[in-house]
Amino acid sequence: MNNLTQLLDQLADLRDALDDIRLSKQDAVEAAIPPDVKAELAAIDLEYAPMIEEAEAQCAALEQQVKAEVLAHGATVKGARVQAVYIKGRVTWDAKALDGYAMDHPELFAFRKEGAPSVSIRAVK
Repeated sequence: MNNLTQLLDQLADLRDALDDIRLSKQDAVEAAIPPDVKAELAAIDLEYAPMIEEAEAQCAALEQQVKAEVLAHGATVKGARVQAVYIKGRVTWDAKALDGYAMDHPELFAFRKEGAPSVSIRAVK
């Protein structure tokens, strides 16, 4: 588990580094706004793109490693700034088939519970 907390801390550091790179890029872009704006922006994009791409790839790879290790560990692990939350697999039943079976075995309806409907507000993608 100690290794997992170290990995989570490393992931947080990588995310911070990625944020710093993005902020640094934005500062550089704003400094380039006068006359040759398009050429400057293109040069800056070319300069920072590989660093951002590499940091994103490292984050993605480390996240996959953390997820795999937490799944093997079987419990949530907290780092100093990031945690990996273990979510137990859901048990599902074929409700249609069970409802049909319960028609011939009405005693099963005593175990059936149906929650109230709900509404979720989400951003359009």
